[in-house]
Amino acid sequence: MVNQVFEPYYDVLIIGAGVGGLTAAALLSKAGLSVCVLEKEPRIGGYLAGFRRKHFIFDTAIHWLNQYGKDGMLDKLFNVLGRDHPLAIPQTRIRRNKGEHFDFLLTSNPDELKSQLIARFPHEKKGIERLFKQARKIGRSFKNYNRIFRSEETMTFAERIRNKFRMLQFAIPFIPYISYSGEKGLKKGLSRFFKDPALQQLFSGENELLGCLVPIGWAYYGDFQSPPKGGSQVIPLWLQHVVQYYKNQVVLQCDVKKIMIREGRSAGLEFDCRGKVHQVESKYVIAACDIETLYEQMLPPEAVPEKLKRKLRQADLYSSSITISLALDCPAEQLGFNEELIHLVDERQPYDAQISGDPRTSEISIIAPSMRDKSLAPEGQGTLTLYMPAFMNYENVWKTETDALGNPVRGDAYLQLKKEVAEVIIGRVQEKIAPGLRAHILFYEVATPVTHWRYTGNKNGTMMGARPGRENMKNKISHYRTPVRNLILGGHWAELGGGVPIAAKAGANASLLILKKENHEAFKSLAGYMDNKISLDEVLENAAFKFYDHSWVQPLTPAEKLKQR
Repeated sequence: MVNQVFEPYYDVLIIGAGVGGLTAAALLSKAGLSVCVLEKEPRIGGYLAGFRRKHFIFDTAIHWLNQYGKDGMLDKLFNVLGRDHPLAIPQTRIRRNKGEHFDFLLTSNPDELKSQLIARFPHEKKGIERLFKQARKIGRSFKNYNRIFRSEETMTFAERIRNKFRMLQFAIPFIPYISYSGEKGLKKGLSRFFKDPALQQLFSGENELLGCLVPIGWAYYGDFQSPPKGGSQVIPLWLQHVVQYYKNQVVLQCDVKKIMIREGRSAGLEFDCRGKVHQVESKYVIAACDIETLYEQMLPPEAVPEKLKRKLRQADLYSSSITISLALDCPAEQLGFNEELIHLVDERQPYDAQISGDPRTSEISIIAPSMRDKSLAPEGQGTLTLYMPAFMNYENVWKTETDALGNPVRGDAYLQLKKEVAEVIIGRVQEKIAPGLRAHILFYEVATPVTHWRYTGNKNGTMMGARPGRENMKNKISHYRTPVRNLILGGHWAELGGGVPIAAKAGANASLLILKKENHEAFKSLAGYMDNKISLDEVLENAAFKFYDHSWVQPLTPAEKLKQR
């Protein structure tokens, strides 16, 4: 194996080649800085990396995309980098909620669903109309969100004051409903609109009132997209191309061990790259990786206040997931699966059982990626992905053993347990959605919270990081600036919430913090664009940004290569 060559010094070193790290790297590269991205896995993308088996591609993370339609946050941000960026696919059929006694579909025309509900529950007409009206207001607020996605940490005092006013305007539609969560809270919140228990039960798969309102709001404004053709992995592949176009590096199989600190500032990284230890210096480090790993393993104990580390340990995180990726010997639609995300719930179960992580009772989400994108599977075949909320401590941490460092070791008991869990989930989907499903499965792969932790480093294998909520906001769980100068967070831990838009937003704001000091003209231009003060053309014409030739060519999928033979 040829040894990887690193420069002795870079303007910026970035830990993690997920969307956040790569977005920051691409923007900084375009502004003329020297950048090197270090990724511990053999593939880029984090949760968007997916995987390939035989002639199939499996997406492992995206249920749907938001803010990736025309003029959405992602579209707006990626246009700065290049007009050859992958395009999301608009969705028409969005969400299907299936229970024992109900089955309803949300489409890009939510009024269709509203009419169906009124026809079924005519005595609740006024309440149904009011719920959809409020949802529409929330959707309008989200539509305007791309106007306020710059972090306050990059703003002047006057800009922060104006931003707080804009954020208040954004939040006003949400405020009356934000506290209604959990089983009792959801029922109480729905009772503000209608009293019929059968109608309330249609939303039994949600864990908060906003979970009922937000999807309808998004649907009103056409803000549901599927991943680009070729799967979600083409997004990081394109970003990598942009970084490398500017002669910067994205290096795989680099396990960062230590942030080097000099006079209270980050001074570079010590890392293992394919068995060889390197020390490389830089002026800045962007950490687009797990925040606890960063603060408790990569930095000396005295670098981060114990109080902050304690708050991070106690932060409210999103759950992990059991993810089952199935290869089918027929198109998914032949078994009754369309482009929409299906939420399968058993409303007879207590609320806690639906979110417990028990495969016999928990909610299941089902997606047929090959229905959305035919290039993911060979002709006449298909893919199906099943998700179920799951937790690291299930069956005593999935019946793993522990090595000398305390890491889970996956043995026979682990493999048997995950197979048993998968078979229960597949059985429920077959019974309620697709009779005969098992007869059409060529093979399947199962990922547990242990899997997600192993590949991403995220605490407990969380799928998205820290939840938006009062305690997390109060404790400042999300932040860009760290206790170490010139060490900046740039992944989804920098923002509450999760998903591709949040990660890209974090990467953009991390780059702004650096550009503010290192290329002020580029900073002013990009910040002005993010604030909707200047046009895209003005940004691209600014000499502070280097030319890009839009040369990316999307690679063929395995199924497309097979078809060409």
